[in-house]
Amino acid sequence: MIDYDGKRWFEVLFRVHGSVLPQLTLRIVAVTVLGILAAWLEAHAGFSIAPIAHTLIGVPLGLLLVFRTNTSYDRFWEGRKLIGMMVNRSRDLTRQMASWLATDPASCAELRRLLVALVALLHQRLRKETDLSALGPLLSESERAALEPIGARSSVVATWLSQRLARHALAGKLSEQRLQQMDQNITTLIDQVGGAERIMKTPVPFAYAQHIKTFLLLFCLTVPFAMSSTLHWLTPAGAALLAFGLFGIDEIGIEIEEPFGYDPNDLPLDLILKGVDQDTREILGSSATAATPA
Repeated sequence: MIDYDGKRWFEVLFRVHGSVLPQLTLRIVAVTVLGILAAWLEAHAGFSIAPIAHTLIGVPLGLLLVFRTNTSYDRFWEGRKLIGMMVNRSRDLTRQMASWLATDPASCAELRRLLVALVALLHQRLRKETDLSALGPLLSESERAALEPIGARSSVVATWLSQRLARHALAGKLSEQRLQQMDQNITTLIDQVGGAERIMKTPVPFAYAQHIKTFLLLFCLTVPFAMSSTLHWLTPAGAALLAFGLFGIDEIGIEIEEPFGYDPNDLPLDLILKGVDQDTREILGSSATAATPA
């Protein structure tokens, strides 16, 4: 995700990285060339087409583009809320570990490691990744070997986490009520990734995506011939500006509708995972410091 200061107007305006301009260049050039052709035909042959059709078509096209953008942003924002809930549940579960298992710091550290590994595997699942070596010290060699042939890796690690908590309950370190509260946080983590998978596995319906692209392409390729009778040799510039606006809106929707990848405008899952790792480590560290007599 691009980090920027919205108050620095010109810096935002002229920044190319993270914008959709590189993806639009060929389309804008094609429409500009058609604009030159339209202006030449109007100047030398008096050829142009009546603009009434494009005026009428522009209204439903604008509505389609607004709906497209809103749908994509809803998917993006819903993904961010789901990832944010994972972060919150991770912090809260660590708080419970630090409070209710304070007399067993080694077990707390082990539980925290599995919790961060669980979040990392949830992120990998959303990105359709399978490389367990990327998790580094979060998994032991035996754990990595056990997970290698498994598809539902995050669910397996969640089970390991629940099993360890159950052992502490059997040993009398956790009451049944506290065990239920901690397990509810784990359940919520799995629920959130289920919601994120819904976004990942349910693209915008093909018929809708195809129709708007066809509609948009036909509009932009023919509009220079409707503009030439009014703009004359300014037609290429007007057509290019219109193409930049309309194609850009559609491309922004494409950019943000799948928010879990590595595109510049996707959610910063790697940074969020580092935050979870740091926050949970600090929660346990501060608890241990507070528990030490002055």
